[in-house]
Amino acid sequence: MKPISKSQKTFVVARAEAAQSLQDFLAAKLGASKRAAKQQIDARIVRVNGQSVWMAHHRLRAGDQVTVAGFAPSPTARSARPSKVKILFQDEFYLIADKPRGIVVNEADFSLETLLRTQTGLDELQASHRLDRDTTGCLLFSKTPEAHDAIVRVFKEHHVSKVYRTVVYGKWDALSSTIDLPLDGERALSNVHCLRANRRASHLAVRIETGRTHQIRRHLAMARHPVVGDAQYGPKVVEEPRLIALTYPLLHAVELEMPHPFKEGTMLRVFSPLPQDFHRWLGILRLE
Repeated sequence: MKPISKSQKTFVVARAEAAQSLQDFLAAKLGASKRAAKQQIDARIVRVNGQSVWMAHHRLRAGDQVTVAGFAPSPTARSARPSKVKILFQDEFYLIADKPRGIVVNEADFSLETLLRTQTGLDELQASHRLDRDTTGCLLFSKTPEAHDAIVRVFKEHHVSKVYRTVVYGKWDALSSTIDLPLDGERALSNVHCLRANRRASHLAVRIETGRTHQIRRHLAMARHPVVGDAQYGPKVVEEPRLIALTYPLLHAVELEMPHPFKEGTMLRVFSPLPQDFHRWLGILRLE
């Protein structure tokens, strides 16, 4: 099988290089600045002996194997910016975008919110819920402050259905199950349906009834089936060589459904197709 990423690099620490910090070692090996080396570490694409390490000053030992899975561009680099964001739905009140991977929703100099404001010419456009930087799929924006306030009430009343697709480590045994475990002192409810599974991994559809921070990733990790590619809640050591190249959680917001606040009897229901790279990993893990 061909390697997942031609840009993946592996270095072995020589005896003379022992006791160096991970940051200094990477800077020397990549021919990059220390700042650029730290950027790779912060992106959580660096592993030492198969274990994800995000401390720049981690001290290396002779014989350590350091793997860099690809290259993480600067969040503000022009090459990292999508030229145009796909719009799945819009009317005079709302816009639902197909969020790409690797971009924050708001509260940054470069965000999906600012990009869409430029693309649409709508200065009041505002994200009405959030997805993590590396989560893709359906994301709702309000075109006016009044529309935003109205949809926030819909969210608070739990009238919104959000369905995600994800891939987790290990075989999910039940066809359908519910995870009802509190997060941060608040009730959190995730309904899980297994679409396909094998010994190594499972392809799941997850509908969440609450919107706690990192709810799906945390719930699935608590169920001992962390999301594949999740360096924060996943396993410390990835034993499957091909998965070392996966530097982001496989998580996609596939469906968003809610009553329209300004059109009585009308439901907003939008689908986002799985991204190409998600399909690629399904093929690699034999889950298609």
